[in-house]
Amino acid sequence: MQEANTNNHPHKSELWSLSLRDLFYKYIRFIPWFVLSLVVAWFGAYAYLRYATPIYSTSGILVIKTEKQGSRNDKYEDIFSGGKSQDIQSEIEVLKSKALMTRVVQKKNFQFSYFVKGRIKKENIYRNTPFNLYVYKINDSLRSYTIKLRFQDNQSFKVNSDNTVYRFGQQIRSPFGEFMLERNPSFPLSTDYSVIYRPLNSAAASFAKAVQVVPKLGTGILKITMESPNPLLAADVINQIMDEYGVFTRELKTRTADSSLAFIAKRLTDFGRELDSVQDELLRYMQANNMTDVEKQFSSFFDVITETDRAINEQQLQLNTADFIEIYLRDKKNTYSPVLVPSSLGLNDATLNALINNYNTMQVQRQSLLDGNAPSGHPAVVELNEQIEKMRISLLENIANIKRSYVKTMQALRQNSSQAEAQIKNLPLKEKGYMDIRRQVDNKQTLYNIMLNKREETALSRAATIENSQIIDKAYVPGSPIKPKKRTIQLMAILIGLAIPALFVFAGEVFNDKVTTRFDVEKITTAPILGEVGHSYYNTMQVVNKTTRSMVAEQFRIIRSNLLYIIGKSDKATILVTSSFSGEGKSFVSVNVGAVMALAGKKTIILELDIRKPKVLSGLGIPKGPGITTYLIGKAAIEDLVIQLPGQENLYVLGCGPVPPNPSELLLDAKVEEMFVWLKKNFDMIIVDTAPVGMVSDAQTISKFATCTLYLVRQGHTFKKQVTLVDEFYRDNKLPSISIIINDVKMKPGYGYYYGRYGYGYGYGYSSYYEEEHPPKNKLEKVLEKADPRNWFGKK
Repeated sequence: MQEANTNNHPHKSELWSLSLRDLFYKYIRFIPWFVLSLVVAWFGAYAYLRYATPIYSTSGILVIKTEKQGSRNDKYEDIFSGGKSQDIQSEIEVLKSKALMTRVVQKKNFQFSYFVKGRIKKENIYRNTPFNLYVYKINDSLRSYTIKLRFQDNQSFKVNSDNTVYRFGQQIRSPFGEFMLERNPSFPLSTDYSVIYRPLNSAAASFAKAVQVVPKLGTGILKITMESPNPLLAADVINQIMDEYGVFTRELKTRTADSSLAFIAKRLTDFGRELDSVQDELLRYMQANNMTDVEKQFSSFFDVITETDRAINEQQLQLNTADFIEIYLRDKKNTYSPVLVPSSLGLNDATLNALINNYNTMQVQRQSLLDGNAPSGHPAVVELNEQIEKMRISLLENIANIKRSYVKTMQALRQNSSQAEAQIKNLPLKEKGYMDIRRQVDNKQTLYNIMLNKREETALSRAATIENSQIIDKAYVPGSPIKPKKRTIQLMAILIGLAIPALFVFAGEVFNDKVTTRFDVEKITTAPILGEVGHSYYNTMQVVNKTTRSMVAEQFRIIRSNLLYIIGKSDKATILVTSSFSGEGKSFVSVNVGAVMALAGKKTIILELDIRKPKVLSGLGIPKGPGITTYLIGKAAIEDLVIQLPGQENLYVLGCGPVPPNPSELLLDAKVEEMFVWLKKNFDMIIVDTAPVGMVSDAQTISKFATCTLYLVRQGHTFKKQVTLVDEFYRDNKLPSISIIINDVKMKPGYGYYYGRYGYGYGYGYSSYYEEEHPPKNKLEKVLEKADPRNWFGKK
């Protein structure tokens, strides 16, 4: 027994070394399914590529220009973290905003989409329409609707379900509104078209969602991309976005100038009214006092007083401007007001001018984000709010310092003026009154002239306003789609075509818990395999006789040779035949092993000792009668129960007899041993067909009388986990000299090698060595045979 186990290990290494070839032979039978799956997947890929809607992608490149500010002090740099005047992320939000896209949709009339209906799908025909739609009236602009057009010929058509036939140029009234179609001869007419109207907000939101804006790291360059089924539509949307963005930013810049101009206009009106009032007062004073030319009388002192008053007025004007700005900034209502802080008119302070300009710039940026549909809680808006508050505090501190400086200067000037006025106290009262009124006129005139100059400067600055962006590359019309990708779809089709049958094959292998190949047995147990028996198409149980040359008969002859090797030099042996459970072919193997032994000249008897479910006699066509159970209960002699098979030399059979109610206890009777003593004395080979060892204990009970054991495993019938029972019996020596026979091997493609250890490749010259066995034809084969014209003639 140890020798058989030792010889099995080289055999296993051989099997592992041929695993790749084994797999090839095993799975080659599935090639038709793989081919069929590949064909179906390839056809699916072709259909998908043929009818899927192609997606095109186009992009334009825009650069955001940085505005260069004037000189800034260190405090300003600290507030603005390096002096950036443009927030690229804010501009990206504006470009993607629904507000900007609303301007695009209105400009290009993207609320209407045009489609032509094909056999399988609808196609967007933007800018390729064979007609132009003119809308006179829309009944409800907040509701979407579809106009279906079905053309009868080149000039007439029907609208939706209306049976009225309309012609080009005819005004059409429908529940949606009033419109007219005009023929565009540049494109041919099809039969079915549809025009879809979407409300402005819905259309803008749809297009805005399709736009992607990606910045180039470290620069102000933005790449604007859009994907669409229509390449012309995508290019027009991108180009119009870039154009509208330039207009949008230019409009935002003009708001600062407009705010300053409004402030100047109001001050000019106030100063003009005050100047007229003072001039009228001077004229009345001169008429009442008959004064003509008093300038020469006071020339020596008036020049000093006038110059001093002029300086005081300039300082007062700057102080008033500072007060106005301070009041504006301290008013909380103006913190995030869309009306910007007027520029520092007349305040010759570089720091204050820089702070005000950048305060206004941040207000414009914040308003741009809000107009671009950014929420008030957006991180960019919150950050600007914090920067605006810091800038407002810095402005208030700077204005306070400037006001203190103006006050000190005015105090010094007034002291100088008082000294000059003291010199003219002795002048007549009329001249002194004239001087006072004249000085007021000059002061008001100076202020009025200053405001006029500022108005011209601001108007010039407004007229020179340009957008803060420049288009580098306009969007082009792509020639090929990005989706679906032909190569990718074809590759996926190949992978899916291979994966699906592979998955089924793999699942079949994983969930197949029955023995399929010889390898399934060898990887579970080290018990030697005596041989394989193919599937027999004979109608009788006995397939081995003197004249048979079938493959199954030869396999039993091979088993005989291997069995004689296990028995050794002994001329006599008792062979126990068992299996895990019923239906694995014990009776079939017992009869044919007995037959092949008898042909070798051995006097052989087959015991039908599966007394629970006997099949030997019925399989051989012998009527049932008294048998082993009759002998065991003492009602017959053993020599009277032995039956010789007709036409078979040296082959006998001992039937079971009536099935007893207590088979296990009956086999424990002492007469069983007496029976085996008599059989061994009178026969060379005793073949014992017993009950399944995995179900009852009968085989183990009588195993003590056996020389060796033939354990049957049936292809496609025996569970793999039941092979572990064989291994347990083999390792624990519970049954004598166990050898395995694999029964009912069907030579399917792919299994030839696995079960062909003793003759794989039977297809090569099969009929030269064996009698061919033909399986019975199924219904399909019978129908095909009858349908073959070659069989219609030559037969009666």
